[in-house]
Order: sequence, then structure tokens, then C-alpha cells
Amino acid sequence: MGIFLSPMPPGTAPMTGPMWMPSLPLTVPRLFAIHPQPIPVLPIAGLGLLVLYVVGVTVLRRRGDAWPVMRTTSWVAGVLSMLLMTATGFDGYGMELFGVHMIQHMTLSMVTPIFLALGAPATLLLRALSAGGIRRRKIRALLLRVLHSRLAAVIANPIVIGLLFLFSLYGLYFTPVFDALMGTMWGHNLMLVHFLLIGMLYFWGVLGVDPSPRRGNTLMGRAGSPVARIAEMAIPVPFHAFFGVVLMMASTVVVSFYSAPRRSLGVTAIGDQQTAGGIAWGFTELPTLLVLFVLFVQWQRSDARQAAAAERRAERDGDAELTAYNLRLQDLTRQDRGQR
Repeated sequence: MGIFLSPMPPGTAPMTGPMWMPSLPLTVPRLFAIHPQPIPVLPIAGLGLLVLYVVGVTVLRRRGDAWPVMRTTSWVAGVLSMLLMTATGFDGYGMELFGVHMIQHMTLSMVTPIFLALGAPATLLLRALSAGGIRRRKIRALLLRVLHSRLAAVIANPIVIGLLFLFSLYGLYFTPVFDALMGTMWGHNLMLVHFLLIGMLYFWGVLGVDPSPRRGNTLMGRAGSPVARIAEMAIPVPFHAFFGVVLMMASTVVVSFYSAPRRSLGVTAIGDQQTAGGIAWGFTELPTLLVLFVLFVQWQRSDARQAAAAERRAERDGDAELTAYNLRLQDLTRQDRGQR
């Protein structure tokens, strides 16, 4: 294994810039071995996100406010999954093998964002800024305006997010965009960031943990209902499956970047492409089940909170709502008897 700098030796992938790209056959130990790139853009970003989150939790704890352990655990899991895809052999082998790249893509767009969204970073930031000087309160007010702005409403629209999410498949791999981005070290990192951000936008709306425009009785508010979010999660599944089937059934190489794998890797371009298609086809099941489980738990907790609130109202007003309902039934009964 080594680092290839532009220009590359004949037969290697057409990548420019300082990038570590393996030449030895793929094995599980080599895939999971720690091996950051010469310029570890995403690993540094991931560690930065972890540090900022810990700072936010520390601010809350110092002033006596609680923060759910599960949210912190989710954030850490998200960052670790991001580091696994960008600071190990996955990143290097992902430049040589389409199948490994597809694992990167699916993880960064459908696994890492779930855990990061469950960490509720916007809620943590808003709570950390709620106490302090005028400057912090101004930043908090600005953040709230952004989260509830028209631009945020457009971005949080399920149709917009769904189209952006699907563009990550069809718009990249079936156009020259993918080859252009993979041609440079910075383009490669930009594409990985794109996967992560699109996934964050998608699961921000679907999971509904952080504040978003999907509130109230408006059309956007109804899009935030549990049933609507379950439907939104289910809609992209057949598109992922079809994308995977296209890759598996194609008799020619779809993505030219992976058209000439190294002989030392022991794979063919078509075989590698079929592996990538199989991963894209089958990868959605586990994230979908995880999100559906989270939505089910949220639904149950929402019903429990509504029931508890109804009991508290009944204790305060002597169950006036039930009394009024019974009086209406009595009036209807008297009217019915009078008509007879």
C-alpha cells in the first residue's frame, strides 16, 4: 500500500492530488485498518463535530441541566461510523473498488445521518445558547429564524428532500458528474460531504427530533405527522432497489472511473459493478427498520404524553370535558324520546 501523487502510474485510477490508494488485494483486516488520507479532511471534521458536541453537553451540565445519554451515544455512534468510512481502508479501497465505494455511500447517506440526527445537535445548540449574555441570545434568535425561515421550509419539503436524495444515486452515477468529482482529491471529499449532508437533511425531516418547519396545522406541519414520515421513509426504497438492479443487470460498465481495476485486486469491472449493485439494492433494509422503530417509539411516547396531559386537565377542571360530553348525550336522548 502506498500514496499515489499526480501524475499516477499507468493503469491506476485517474485521480489527481495526494491520495492513498491500495494496490494489495482486499481483505477484512486491510479494510478496517486505520489509514487516514494524507489530507484527512473528513476525519478532522468528524472529530471537530465530536468536540463541539461534548462542549455543548458540558455547558448544560455545568449549569445543572440534564441532557439524555442516548442522544450523546447516538452522536458518538454517528461520528464513529463517519470515521470508519473515511479514516480506514474503506476510503482507499473505495477509490479502487466500486463495491467498497458503495458501502461508503450508503453508510454516509443512510446510517451516519440517522445517528447524528438522533443526537439532536440543533436542540443542544439552542439550549446551550439559552443562558448567557446578549451575544449568545442573539445567536440563538438568529438560529431560530433560520430554522423557521422560508428557505428552511423549502429545504425541509419532503418532495425537495426526496429529489435531492435520489439525485445522489441517479444524478451522480449515470452522468459525467461522478467521474469529474472522483478525478480530484477535493472532488472526492466534496462528494462524500454531499452524501452526508443530503442524508442529514433527509433524516432531519423524517425523524423530527430537532426543530424544523414541519410544525403546526399547516401543510408542512401535516408532513411531520408520524404516518407521513413513515410514508416518506418508505417511498425511496424502490428507487434504491431499481438503481441496484440496473447495476447488477448491466452488461457494460456504467461508471467509467471503475472500468479498469488493478489486476492485483483480483476483480473484474463487471463483477465489481454487480457487487456494488447488490449493496445498493440490499443496504436500505437495516436503516429503514431502524428508522421505523424510532418512529414507532416516538408515536407511542406522543400518545402517552397526550394521555397524561388529558389526565392532568381532568384533575384541574374536575373532568369538565367528560361531563360536557355526558350532558350532550343526555340532551340527544331526551330529544330522541320527544320525537317518539
